[in-house]
Amino acid sequence: MNNTLSTLPERALQLATQVGAGIKDAVPDKAIKWVETGAALGALKTGGRVATKLVRRNPALAVAAAAGAGLLWYAARRRAKQAGQAGNGAIEGKATRVEAKRGNGSTRKTTTRTPRASRRHKNDDNA
Repeated sequence: MNNTLSTLPERALQLATQVGAGIKDAVPDKAIKWVETGAALGALKTGGRVATKLVRRNPALAVAAAAGAGLLWYAARRRAKQAGQAGNGAIEGKATRVEAKRGNGSTRKTTTRTPRASRRHKNDDNA
């Protein structure tokens, strides 16, 4: 009797597994797809309700998210256009060097630095 009570949960689990497999085999594939579709529609409906509540409570957040998405779309579109026009080539043009001038109109004088004499440390005397 003690042995029977200890194997009872194992047997119940085994029977539940067999029943589940039997139902899955007996039910046509279309019915299983309908159940999966129903679960997906339920999740979509619940997500829609949550999103609606969020927008009602925080309209500024929704506007900011929409504006951010629009800016990302615009930037991606603009970058794609520029990449298409550039043709992966270098941009042709000229560069000229401009000397910096002070407020009075004179140019800045450049000087060369001379290296400083190295400083002696207190520990150098002990060496």
